Order: sequence, then C-alpha cells, then structure tokens
Amino acid sequence: MSRHSPSIRRYLLNRTFLFSAIGFLVLLLVCRQAYQASVRDSAQEIARSVAESTFNSMYLVMSQGWTRLQLEQFMRQLSNTEHPASSLKVSVFRGTKVTERFGSIEQPDLDALMREAMQSGEIIEENDGTHQRYLYPLQARENCTGCHTNARVGDNLGLIEVRQDLSRQMSVANRNLLYYLLLLSPLPFLFGFWAVRTVTLRINQSVKELSNRISRVDSLEDLSQLSKDKKDLGFRELNHIFGQVEALAEKLRTIAVDKDLLEFEIRLLEKFVITSEVVRDWREYVNLLMLDINQVIPIYTMFSIFKVDDEMFDLEIFWLRPPAKETKKMMEQAVLNRLQGNDHFSIPGEIIIHHNSVQLEGPEMVLNTTEIELQTKSLLVETPKIGGIVGIGVHADIVKDSTKVLVLESILSTLLNVVGSVKAIYKYTRDLEYYATRDPLTNLYNQRMFWELLDYELDRCHRHDYQVALLMIDLDNFKAVNDGYGHAMGDKLLRQLALAMQEVLRTGDILARYGGDEFVVVLPETTLEQTSEVCERLLHCLQSFSLETEKGGLVRVTGSIGAGIFPDHADNRKDLFMFVDNLMYRAKTQGKNRISLPHKEDVADIFNDLNQKMLLVNDAIENRSVVPVFQPIQPLDEDTPAVEVLSRLQLPGDKLMSAGEFIEIAESMGKVHLLDYIVMEKAFAKVQETDYQGLLFINLSPRSILVRDFLQTLHELTQRYQLTPSRIVFEITERDTVKNMGLLENFVRSLKDSGYMMAIDDFGSGFSSFHYLKYLPIDFVKIEGEFIANMGNDPRDLAFVVSITELAKKLNLKTVAEFVETEEVLQMVRDVGIDYAQGYHIGRPAREMPGLK
Repeated sequence: MSRHSPSIRRYLLNRTFLFSAIGFLVLLLVCRQAYQASVRDSAQEIARSVAESTFNSMYLVMSQGWTRLQLEQFMRQLSNTEHPASSLKVSVFRGTKVTERFGSIEQPDLDALMREAMQSGEIIEENDGTHQRYLYPLQARENCTGCHTNARVGDNLGLIEVRQDLSRQMSVANRNLLYYLLLLSPLPFLFGFWAVRTVTLRINQSVKELSNRISRVDSLEDLSQLSKDKKDLGFRELNHIFGQVEALAEKLRTIAVDKDLLEFEIRLLEKFVITSEVVRDWREYVNLLMLDINQVIPIYTMFSIFKVDDEMFDLEIFWLRPPAKETKKMMEQAVLNRLQGNDHFSIPGEIIIHHNSVQLEGPEMVLNTTEIELQTKSLLVETPKIGGIVGIGVHADIVKDSTKVLVLESILSTLLNVVGSVKAIYKYTRDLEYYATRDPLTNLYNQRMFWELLDYELDRCHRHDYQVALLMIDLDNFKAVNDGYGHAMGDKLLRQLALAMQEVLRTGDILARYGGDEFVVVLPETTLEQTSEVCERLLHCLQSFSLETEKGGLVRVTGSIGAGIFPDHADNRKDLFMFVDNLMYRAKTQGKNRISLPHKEDVADIFNDLNQKMLLVNDAIENRSVVPVFQPIQPLDEDTPAVEVLSRLQLPGDKLMSAGEFIEIAESMGKVHLLDYIVMEKAFAKVQETDYQGLLFINLSPRSILVRDFLQTLHELTQRYQLTPSRIVFEITERDTVKNMGLLENFVRSLKDSGYMMAIDDFGSGFSSFHYLKYLPIDFVKIEGEFIANMGNDPRDLAFVVSITELAKKLNLKTVAEFVETEEVLQMVRDVGIDYAQGYHIGRPAREMPGLK
C-alpha cells in the first residue's frame, strides 16, 4: 500500500505546479480579454473622433461658400480616405433630402443598419471582435437650411461611416501579452518550490521525531514510554496526532498480548484436546502443564477441588517443588477458607487431599500465610460448570497486569477442563449406569426397565409355574396439583409418594414409574387374593398421604388401581398390560379412588370390547361411516354465527358412539388423522349443501401435526368444497398437544399463513394455556366449562372468568363460554362481556346444521 502512496513533498510539488499552471492560464485569459476590451474601446473613441471631425470639416467647407463642384470633389476625396496604419476607412453617404435638392451621386446602396441610423438619427456602433463599424448621422443645423432649402433643422442629410479592421492590433496585443507573461511565468513555480521545500523540511523533521518515538516501542512495557517525552512536534496537528497515538497506546496496553504470551496460549490451546491418555494420566499432564506455564509466568502451586459424591470432595494440590509441612497445612486451610459460603460445596464434608510435586529435587518451598492468601484469592473459577473449582498461585504483582490475568484465566479453563473431564467421566459413567434403568425424578425403575423386569418375571413364571400380578396406578386429578401449586410441588409429591408406596410393598416387589403420574407394580409369585391385599395397602397409602405446602396447607391425592394376573388373564405381556390398563380406567369411570379387580367375565368383556372398538374404527375408516355432528355456538353480540364439528361413529340401530369412546383407540392405532379427514370432508360437504355462512370450529388432533400431508389434504378439501380458510377455526387443547412446542408453533403458523383461524379449547385448565397465548397466533379463547358452570356459585370462578375475558379483550381475542346449561348462566356470560356461548342450553350436537337461538 505504501509503495503507491506519494510523499508529502511530491504531493505538494505536484499540486503547486498544477495550480501555478492553472493560474497562469487563467491570468492569460483574463489579461487577453482586458487588453482586447481596451483596444476596442480605443478604436471606438477614434471612430467617434474621426466622424465628428469629418462632419465639422464638411460644415466648415460648406459655410465658406465652396462651389458645388469643389464640394463634390472634397466629398469624393473624403469618402475614399483610408488610414493604412490603423486600417481605418471613412465614407460619406448622401441622404434623401440632399438627393432631392442637388441630385444623386454614385454611392453604394445603404444597408439595413445604415437606413436605421438615417431614420433614427442615432449613432450606431457595431463590433464583431476584429472589425468595428461606426455610423454617424449628419443632422441639419440652422446654417445648413440656407443651401438645403427643403430640409429643416434636425433632418438627416447624410451618413458618415467609419470602418476599422482591428485584427492586426489584436494579434500584436496578444503576442506582446503572451511574451511578457512567459517572461514572468517561472516566478510562481520558483516561489511554490521554495515554499514546498520549506514546509516539507519542517514536516519531515516532526514526522521523523514522531517515527523515532514509535519505533522505540518493542513490547507492551515500551508503550508507557511514549507519553514521557512531551517535546513539541512543531505543528498543532502533529501534536494532536501524537496525543491520539498515546491514547491508542493506553488502550493497547489493556487489550494487547505479548508475542510470548500469545505463543504460550496457542501451545496451551493445542493441549486442550482431552484424549484417553490425558484422562488416564491426568496428574502427569497437569505437572507438564505447570512446567510450561513457569516458562512464561512464575507460579508455585495449582489446585483443584471437585465434588465426586454428595458429601465427598477431592482436593488435588500441585506444587512446583516439594512444600514444607507448614506450607502444606496453610495451603489446605486457605483452599478450605475459599470454599466457605460457596453454594456449590456444602463444607464440611469428607475431603480427600492429594499433594503432587512436579520437581522432586530442590529446596523445600516455604510460603507464608499472606502469600498463600493472595495467591488463592486472586484467581478462582467461582461458578464451575462441572462441579469443581481450580486455582493458581502467583505473585501479587502479576495479578495487577490485566493481560496476564487473561492468560491465567485461559490456563484455569484448561485445567478445569482436564481435571473436570476426569472427574466427570468417572461420575457420569456411574450416573449413566444408574439412570439407564431409573427414573431421574423418583429413582424408581423407568419404563424401559419395567418391561425388562416384567419379561424376566413372566419367563420365570413359565419355568417355575407360578403367577405374576401386574398393577397399574393412575393418580386422580394430578393435573390439578400442577396447575394449583406448580410443577415443582407436583414433582415433590411424586418423589415422596414413591417412597411411601415402596414402604408398603414387599421385598422383591417391583415398583416403576411408567410415565407422568402413572405407576406400575410387578408382584412376583402372587395370587389374586394376595394381589387384592397389596392393592388395599397401596390405596390406603394414597388416601393417607399428604404433603405440606410452603404456606402451611396440605396437598392430598388419590389414585385408581387396576390389577391382573398372569397367566390367568392374559398369556403375553402386551395383552396383560392392556387388560390391567382397562381395569384401571374402569376404576376411574366408577368414581376414582378405588380398586378394580378382575372377575371371570371381565377377561372376555374387556378384550371383546377392545377388539370390537378396533374393528369399529377400521370399519369406520374403510366404510367412511364417521358422522359429523354440529353443536351451535351462539354469538352474544352481532358476530358471525358458528358451530363446532364433533365426531361420532355410526353404530347399528342408528346409534352414534361419542368421540371419547374411540379417539384414544384410533390414536393408539395411528389412524386418528384418517378419521379427521373423513369428518372434515363430510362437514364441508354439509356446509356447501346448506349454504351455511358461519364459522366452523374443528378439534385438531395432536397427531395431525405429525402427519406430513395434513396441510395439503386440508387445502384440497377447502378448494373442492369452495370454503374460504378464514371460516374454519381449529381448536387445540393443552392436555392433547404434542410436547415439542417448536413443532406445534411452526404447524400453527403454517395454518395461520394459509388463512385459517385458531382457538384454545378448555382455556384455564393448565399453565400452558397462557404460554400458548404468548407464542401462538390465537384468535379465539374457549373458557374452561367448569369455571362457566360454577361462576354463579363460586366467586373465585367468576373472578377467573372475568379476568380471562378482560385479558382476551386487551389481546383483541374473541371469547367462547362452554358448558352454558341454564338461562341464568347465559345471562351471567352476557354480563361479563363474553362474545359466544356454547352448551346444552344453546343447543345439543345434531346431524343437521342447527338453527341458532
């Protein structure tokens, strides 16, 4: 870049010569114009003088009484007069009055300009740059009327024309002007060169001084020397630049790194890769690392302390040389003092201390308390990511150098990574072995281990010919605990409840957490009677369990229990699990908080019922016997009417099966989206047939989110039946949606981008409802029916409904009240300001498109 940049001297010379040349040309042009103007003005004055002299001569001749012949000779002689030196020619022309009185003479015809001068009596001048023409009218005086009896005073008797050729004069003037200017032209260049040389010499001296000061900087320490010499550089601008250089030097001192430190950091980063050899011989690795560090920064000790178990800590102290006995004790105490009050370490606890010396030979290292305190206090990783702390011992003055502190922090990061990786590998290996089979929340067996243990027990049952019992426990209304007290309280309840249930089980019984609030129990070598006794103990355990909240309240929970025996009720694990699961749901439908034990007729009934429902779902899909029914949603203002589309299965005898009886089976079969397609197609056809113009609320199954062609199929159906997407409102429910919030958000936004509207169903039934309002583009809020139905009896439910309504209005959302069963509730819904009402008081689901009240 510098090879193409000119020097200041060359730059100034180039600009001086350029501006001198431009000035010379401008001066030449101005002088030339001024000189020519002066020549033209002089010629004009000469023409005027010649014309007046000629007129006066003519007047004098005529007043002396010359004969006509003498006068004509004088006029001819005057008209033909030329002045070669000045290229001046004078011509006299006879006017009309004279011609009428004395006759015409031979003369050139008058041109337009001459005629204008004769008529106006005004002097006219004409100049084209090199030729000048002066027209002087001859006006009659009092004495002229004696001879020119036909003229009056002021009449034009003739015209004097004075012509001048100025080209020769102009040429001579320009030549002389150029000659004199050329003689003077070297002067600006000489003065410019002298000025540039004087300025550049002064600038070069100042720049050289500035360059010398900067060139003396070879290291970060030299930067501080820049500001010590305050010599004036001769120019205010250069002094300002040097001031900026000093400021830059101060900044560099805080951010720059010496080459040695940088090279050391690079070598340190190269050792950052943790290999199996490093893990195996990590102490040797730290020893070598300590020797490398001492080549750049003198350090005496390094240490690390890691939590290897709940109440066990591992303290490793590395010394450059063997420490004295007192120094060891002081160092240990100093490290422990650093740990006091640290949330990551619950000291006191069992601490295993190891001392390592890098160099076994040499004098003992003796440090006093002040040095150790300064060393350990100065550099500590306060919030370790792997459950440990590392430290390093250095001189106090090193800590004052921010650059070296950064390097030391890099060293600490490497040390933390190495030592932490060793400890973490040991700890995480044990954890992986444990949590591969355990539920991390309750420490019970997880679902995967449950199936392995169940297979193991069923296999033993075949070999030893004994019975195995399987129990399924589902907590009743556990979601209310999470919603009312928060998930942290719910997790705490599950942990303590798991401990309580384990206490009532026998040794050898297997308790596992199947998922959520579901638990399974495997009872080896257990009869139905013994199973009943265990179920009673578990039910009593649930009924008597309580958990105290932070505010002093008690949280209670109950459960529904189903039980089955292998091989009495099923001959394989899948059928046994489905059998017990159905019995558990039977207990829930019978009122919850109870045990459902199998009877002889239950086996056939349950499996027949499951098989029939599966066959029914398959038949409904194959025969397209899914029936849409429509429940009205009444607008309470002047909004657009709406209906909710519900699914029913056609049964023999013109009976319909509600969605709650077959949706879960369809979802378990992975075919619920096929049912949704059939329902939507039939509902859209009905809308087209009846020319219904309102909104359609359609429940959206979470399985639809996972179906790739759902959006495409939906678009095809709306186009086929000529429905605008803005008339379709898809309902999502918190308790049914997928766990992947990002997937749900992308899916919902795709629907919104296509023009469809969205609603949250059962709003208020869980914490996630508000989460959906924040992250999903919602249009409608359907308020949980339990709040609507009870708001006339419970002021808390009323307050909740009012709060939701106000929130929806602020977010520009429409509200729908569910479970409107009476006129009283409908009136309260109106008073609150809810936009729509839905419930049996408004209308029951029907096959035909309903008329709205």
